[in-house]
Amino acid sequence: MNIDNLKSQMRKGMLEFCVLLLLRNGDAYASQIIASMKDAHLIVMEGTLYPLLTRLKNDGLLAYRWEESPSGPPRKYYSLTPLGFQFLEQLKSSWDEISHTVNHILAPDSFSSSPSSSESAIEVLPPPIEINEVIPTQE
Repeated sequence: MNIDNLKSQMRKGMLEFCVLLLLRNGDAYASQIIASMKDAHLIVMEGTLYPLLTRLKNDGLLAYRWEESPSGPPRKYYSLTPLGFQFLEQLKSSWDEISHTVNHILAPDSFSSSPSSSESAIEVLPPPIEINEVIPTQE
C-alpha cells in the first residue's frame, strides 16, 4: 500500500470541508482560497479547486459575485449561502464525531491487554437517550 495515495485520498475527502470552513469568515476568490490552503500546508491546484467551487455553487452551497480588481481582470468572489452554512454545521458535527473516534483509538491506552474488556468501545458511543414516554400496550 502506498502512503502517498492514501494521504491524497484523505486530503481530497477534506477539501470540500476546508473550503467551506475558509468561506465561513467571509467572501474570497480562488487565489485567496488556494493561498489559505497553502498556509495550512494543504496544497490545492486550480484544476482541483475550480471544479469543486462550481459543484458547490451548483449544489446551492455557494454564491458568487464579480468584483473589479485594482490589478488585473475582475475577480469572482465566493460566499456561503444560508444552505452552505447549514451544510457546514453538519460537516463540523460529523468531523467532531470522526475526530473524537480517531483520537480515542490513537490514545496509547485505547486497547486493553484483556480481550474481554470492552470499556474503551463503550466510551466512544454517545450517551444513552432517555425515553420518558409511556408507550401503551395492546391487550
